[in-house]
Amino acid sequence: MKYIVNINGKNYEVEVERGKATILSTSEAPAPQAAPAAAPAPAPAPAAYAPQNPPAKPVPQSAPTAANVSGEVIKAPMPGTILSIRVSKGQAVKKGDILLILEAMKMENEIMAPRDGVVADILVSQGATVSTGDALIALN
Repeated sequence: MKYIVNINGKNYEVEVERGKATILSTSEAPAPQAAPAAAPAPAPAPAAYAPQNPPAKPVPQSAPTAANVSGEVIKAPMPGTILSIRVSKGQAVKKGDILLILEAMKMENEIMAPRDGVVADILVSQGATVSTGDALIALN
């Protein structure tokens, strides 16, 4: 097969056969020519219906965050999805108790209480996607 390859303004006629390339000739590439100016596009037709006042978008309710919660905040050690929450607000927990299950990379990871305490707030919900460092649960 023969090809013409342009490298740095030079044309090379190359023959390729069974994985081996041979240069047959070289020449200067012709200077690029300016393309003719395109005609301006016609203005779009006016829309048949445009609502005067679009409906208001619902404002999402803000979940509690680490900034407005008292107590020690347990954070996500890795990105993943909350499969289940094993505690409830106000529940007393012991060090090592499972607080929630975080699925990451097709594995279920148990997030455990780092110390004895009481669950002050649950900052995520089942099915939520979290990133590394996101607040999960606050302990008093």
